[in-house]
This record gives sequence, C-alpha cells and structure tokens, in this order.
Amino acid sequence: MSRVARMPIVLPDGIKVDLAAESLTVSGPQGSLSLALHPLIRFANEGAALNVTAADETRQARAMSGTFRALAANMVEGVSKGFQRKLNLVGVGYRAQAQGNKLNLALGFSHPVVHEMPEGVEVMTPTQTEILIKGADKQKVGQVAAEVRAYRPPEPYKGKGIRYAGEVVVIKETKKK
Repeated sequence: MSRVARMPIVLPDGIKVDLAAESLTVSGPQGSLSLALHPLIRFANEGAALNVTAADETRQARAMSGTFRALAANMVEGVSKGFQRKLNLVGVGYRAQAQGNKLNLALGFSHPVVHEMPEGVEVMTPTQTEILIKGADKQKVGQVAAEVRAYRPPEPYKGKGIRYAGEVVVIKETKKK
C-alpha cells in the first residue's frame, strides 16, 4: 500500500465527516466539500481520525489510496482553515479592484478585464497591486489564480505581468547588435 495512505487524517474539533456508499462529505466552519469515491478505496471513520485503505492489493488500488487520502486531507484542511493564493501585479498602470464576486483588472489592454469568481471562492485586494484569492476548495482556488494569471503572465524581458507571490521571473538579456 502507498505510504501516504497509511497515515491517518486527524480531524480537528468542529469538523464533521459523513461517509456514504459512494461519497465523502466533510463539513466545517469554512463550508462543506464533497468527494465521489472510487470503488477501489475504502474510508473508515474512527473517532478523531479518518483512515484510507485499498480494497485489494492491485497496483491501481494502492496508487488510488494515496491520491484519495491526499484529496480527503485537503478537504479537511480546507473546511477548517481554508486555502489562499496571493498574486502580485508588476507593471506601470496595472491595477486590481475587487467588487463583490468580481475582480476588475487594468492590465494595459484597451479595455478593462472583469473576472467573475465561482461559487465558494472570494477575492480581496489589500492594495491595488495585490490580489488575494480565498476558499475552502484547494483545486478551485488554484484554478481561479491560474485563470487570473493567464490574462497577463509575466514576460521574460521586463518582468511585467501577474505573478504568484514569491514567484521568481528570470529576466532575459535583450538582443545586442
């Protein structure tokens, strides 16, 4: 079996887990998340921990047990603490403004870019050049951050664009005559 799957998932206080035949639902202060289960995986709720086992000893079942253990652990962390992704805008005139569930971006185009946030994801702009995307679902938060970054990814000559916080952009040297 996968070594990752052998570790139990510790359930913090206030987290409720519902195991159905084909789904796992985790509820907490940040919301509720659901996961469709694979037939090769078995979950067992043992008090303050959640254990994952493979239904048989096939290679695929062992691989899936580690994957589903990681997905369930991310669900537990998401409904208890939540996930966030920070983006920085680098460039003259690049600005961001959050209005409800919409993000208005001025990125040097002839028109403003408006990005609508999906359900379960919220956006904040502490400053005009910082974007903070928060939510309980790790996959949704990462996907929204990637979509926003795709409007103007950092270019290699001046480094202008939308970057993840802490991302290092290697600046290329311009062509010499």
